[in-house]
Amino acid sequence: MTTEAQDRVTAIAHNQPPFAQWLGLKVTHVEADRIEAQTTVTPEMANRNGVMHGGAVSGLIDNVGGTASFINLGEGEGTSTVESKTNFFRPISIGDTIRVIAEPLHKGRKTHVWQIKVLRGDGKLAAIGTQTQIILDKFER
Repeated sequence: MTTEAQDRVTAIAHNQPPFAQWLGLKVTHVEADRIEAQTTVTPEMANRNGVMHGGAVSGLIDNVGGTASFINLGEGEGTSTVESKTNFFRPISIGDTIRVIAEPLHKGRKTHVWQIKVLRGDGKLAAIGTQTQIILDKFER
């Protein structure tokens, strides 16, 4: 990847939408086949059991998967989630800093499929998502 292309990808990855900003998501690593991000779990992200809400976990997965597709798009293209599945393995405590890592399973012309891992601060896998993104041209939005 050229320096100019890497700068473009990095700028896109760091320009997160308001929802991701509300979740405190910070992109920490960017390349075409790997996005890493992190956030610290706040009390606003808790469920009734006092751990991170599954919807917040799924929201992070969706955002990082969308970002991963978006940095791989051509000029004028967009992306949208058409399928997302999350498996939950361990609870995530309030105050924990988690890592979210997306890697491609498939990058085609019309769809991308990403595997997104959510790791707790102790390095243990808390959740894993598989997400399909459709690639939209500028006339489909």
